[in-house]
Amino acid sequence: MKSSTARDERFQRVRDRDAAIPAASPAAAHAAKETVPADLDRLIHERVRLGIVSALAVNRSLTFNELKAMLKTSDGNLSVHARRLEEADYIVCTKSFDGRLPKTEFRLAAAGRKALERYLNHMEALIRATREG
Repeated sequence: MKSSTARDERFQRVRDRDAAIPAASPAAAHAAKETVPADLDRLIHERVRLGIVSALAVNRSLTFNELKAMLKTSDGNLSVHARRLEEADYIVCTKSFDGRLPKTEFRLAAAGRKALERYLNHMEALIRATREG
């Protein structure tokens, strides 16, 4: 079992390597490791929202029902999370009708793509540091 000092040092190396992440004291780094780091995009970090953004990153667009099935979530849960992403301009929501049936379609906005890229870079830096430690 690794000591908390070794964990602090490993986390500090991650923070030093990633220029986008300001360095912190070992105590602050340890506290940050136990929770979500303050500089991590909390909007994307939540499981359903990360699923939405990731699915839209590899698909031109997806309907509400397609996303719901992919993420295995409820209508209400998907609706709340999609609205948060839309308010942040990470996704674009288009509502229309297919005959008489309402159709809600989502696509990833440029800001959402950039946010996902930053998030993935951050996670990759953490993974590298953990494997090297």
